[in-house]
Amino acid sequence: MRYAYAITGALLLSGTAATMIYQPNAVAQTAQNEPGAIQASAPKAGAPMSFADMVAKLQPAVVNISTKQTIVQQQQANPFQGTPFGDLFGGGQGNGAPVKREGASLGSGFLISHDGYVVTNAHVISPGARGATVNSIAVTLSNNKEYVARVIGQDRESDLALLKIDATGLPFVRFGDSGGARVGDWVLAIGEPFGLGGTVTAGIISAINRVTGQGGAYDRFIQTDASINQGNSGGPMFDLNGNVIGVNSQIFSQTGGNIGIGFAIPAATAKPIIDTFMKGGTISRGYLGVTLGGAVGDDAAAALGIAKNQGELIAGVEPSGPAARAGLRAGDVVTKVNGVAVTPDSTLSYLVSNVKPGQTARLEVLRNGRPTTLTATVVARPAAEKLAALVNGGSDDGGFGKDGDDDAGVITPATGNVLGLTVQPLTPGIARAVGVDAQTQGVVIAAVDPGSDAAQKLKRGDVVSAVNSSPVRTQAELVAAVNAARSAGRPQVLLLVQRASPVKAFVPVKIKQ
Repeated sequence: MRYAYAITGALLLSGTAATMIYQPNAVAQTAQNEPGAIQASAPKAGAPMSFADMVAKLQPAVVNISTKQTIVQQQQANPFQGTPFGDLFGGGQGNGAPVKREGASLGSGFLISHDGYVVTNAHVISPGARGATVNSIAVTLSNNKEYVARVIGQDRESDLALLKIDATGLPFVRFGDSGGARVGDWVLAIGEPFGLGGTVTAGIISAINRVTGQGGAYDRFIQTDASINQGNSGGPMFDLNGNVIGVNSQIFSQTGGNIGIGFAIPAATAKPIIDTFMKGGTISRGYLGVTLGGAVGDDAAAALGIAKNQGELIAGVEPSGPAARAGLRAGDVVTKVNGVAVTPDSTLSYLVSNVKPGQTARLEVLRNGRPTTLTATVVARPAAEKLAALVNGGSDDGGFGKDGDDDAGVITPATGNVLGLTVQPLTPGIARAVGVDAQTQGVVIAAVDPGSDAAQKLKRGDVVSAVNSSPVRTQAELVAAVNAARSAGRPQVLLLVQRASPVKAFVPVKIKQ
């Protein structure tokens, strides 16, 4: 996923040369997309002949947004500095001192009031590189007038921001109802891709409530094949009645260019957040304190003996968090939140995040295949930076020692271990050696049978803390849990595995028959 905005290391073209010059009426108080204003000029049902009349009404409300940034970079020291070869390799430069340079970013936005309130993406006005600081934000109208903007509110979770410029009598548009949008409907995207002023593209809605896997309260997008490129971020997506039904935000691309998969934040999501900013409020969302193990696919369903695509696995529970206090455990499958089913389109993260902090969430759970109900009082979701810190860390190989060292000791394979694993209890010393927290409980893998399914997925030094939803602390408990699953006719089990990272994950492993 890529944000659809442009950033460079030097000041870029402002992109304010619009294809149409519009002089706003100094006393304009009516939205450009006011009901009845453009219906007569909208294309007829079926394939449209032209969008020109509609674009003429809407385009003046779309603006260019640019930032000026200062980027501080740490130079690599010249290894030949102070030697006879110093002038040949760097001319005495590169002493490791920080270097400042100017940067800029370009994006789009749209006016939602005659007195200068502007909606855009939060990432459009955020620092575009590590060590960067945003010095100023400018909004340029279609008549090439430029204004300094100030930030009224921004929320990185939803990727929305509200700006204000000091002007009146401006053309503006209103949010519409994205709930009525259907797959196959025509849409228009207007923005400033690559700094080109006033660019219009058309396409259809490819999907509604598209989940991209980013998680959180706002991982539901309108997907479109209307061309969205770098610089389109923050611009409006219109339906054929001129309603703003989305805020263009991201593209799916391996090259940074449009390939016909773009995403917009639905108006149903954006409008309440922008309204909160307008009132001077802040955004808060619910938090349970769990690590998600993903949807119940074929492997998990076979291991747990339940229907697939039914809820989401819990891979870990934050100690003393709301989930832990409610009694939720690793290995549980949450199927409903306050009566709403957990599905690939309504994820657990989405449902919980939209519960207000302080309110209760009734969780319907499958534990060992049996239903139970838990009640949790959600708290305010921590800042994105804090959550990101929890999932960072660890090296590519998980931080484990190389095969052949003796960190895990020598263990005789257990009789009846039908997974092909040899394990031993996890002591604080072994925990330090394999790179997990000393308080972690479980067993550590000492050896893996090369001919087993586990050999393709696990390695020496992995820590197993549960089989399906049963905690394991000894080799005997591991064997007993696996044998119980085999006796129940399960072809595989889910092992809750942790490596040198705070992140845990369920790994499906086939049982030897």
